[in-house]
Amino acid sequence: MRPKKTRWVTCAPKERCFRPQCKPKNSLQGVILNLDEFEVMRLTHLEGYEQEKIAKQMKIHQSTISRILASAHKKVTDALVNIKAIKIKQGCCQIAGSGKKRKA
Repeated sequence: MRPKKTRWVTCAPKERCFRPQCKPKNSLQGVILNLDEFEVMRLTHLEGYEQEKIAKQMKIHQSTISRILASAHKKVTDALVNIKAIKIKQGCCQIAGSGKKRKA
């Protein structure tokens, strides 16, 4: 498999973990939402950007944006329906203006 191309994001989440209050921590499962998935959801749903604009901003292909968005929707839906925590990880992203690539 080819290595993932660096994805450029402009907004780092202020909180990295969200969990339901109705379930004890020790019995809680979780899903991992990559930073690029977080960014694509933010740009699509909060900023109202089209996928073409997001692709240019993140410096990746538009079809990749579509796959990232579908993956993010599946993970968030799984967390909401099945009462799971959501943890946001850096992945293969670089925050614009940070100067260095971060991995987590």
